Amino acid sequence: MVQQLFSRALVPTKWLADSIKANRLGPSLRVLDASWYPAEERNARKEYQERHIPGASFFDIDECKDKSSPYEVMLPSENEFADYVGNLGISNSTHVVVYDGDNLGTFYAPRAWWMFRVFGHREVSVLNGGFKNWLRDGHPVTSEVSKPVPAVFHAKLNRSFVKSYEEMLENIESKRFQVVDSRSEGRYRGTEPEPGQGIDPGHIPGTVNMPFFNFLTESGHEKSLKELQSMFDEKNIDLTKPLAVTCRRGVTACHVALAAFLLGKEDTAIYDGSWAEWFRRAKPEHKISEWKRSSA
Repeated sequence: MVQQLFSRALVPTKWLADSIKANRLGPSLRVLDASWYPAEERNARKEYQERHIPGASFFDIDECKDKSSPYEVMLPSENEFADYVGNLGISNSTHVVVYDGDNLGTFYAPRAWWMFRVFGHREVSVLNGGFKNWLRDGHPVTSEVSKPVPAVFHAKLNRSFVKSYEEMLENIESKRFQVVDSRSEGRYRGTEPEPGQGIDPGHIPGTVNMPFFNFLTESGHEKSLKELQSMFDEKNIDLTKPLAVTCRRGVTACHVALAAFLLGKEDTAIYDGSWAEWFRRAKPEHKISEWKRSSA
């Protein structure tokens, strides 16, 4: 029974398709398309308007964030999150299913999943395999934009799910919690460039590298529980002890949190500012990188 509760974090495409066919969408079940892509590559909102899962609303991570922050997608306030998801017809009793259209199968959906959890909502799931496998499995799509009746959502930030720059800095010496970096090995080590301008690759001292895409199968589904456990074991990450995850901006880090959750760990924290903040604020000795040598 306990494992069933944790596996609720993932739902298969057939389950959602059957729920839609049975007319279960409404105040008790909402679907969100949480796709996001670099502007020069794809237009997530336009693609949503062209085709999406029937009944799905568009969850814009660039709108549901702290717009006053100098960093890219920091968490919004409790009131901002509550207003945003309330306008999508989501209340505290709604089961929310999130997905995205990334070619990997899943990219941004775990961030939306974590955002709901960090604001106290437990009934939230990621569509296993994403929109890519929804299409592959032959399920219907629509261009009809959903207009749900607004609902009241009460948000309460769980501070233990979020790490600040100061906490990450203190942890270098205290080692109070384990830290995983979910970016590619090249960006972690500093042998590949970091996307965007003004930021070099590298990592926080003491972090362990677990690239987020390794948690997915070639088809884009989440790997089995046995495979996920082996991945943590191979990196000597003890899921019975405190764990925080970082990446570039707190997005792919949520893949690690999701995998840990599926294995029964509910309290993985995300460093919301991640490397984007760390690179700009940390002293040179607290930025480990091969970048200068490799680019010289």
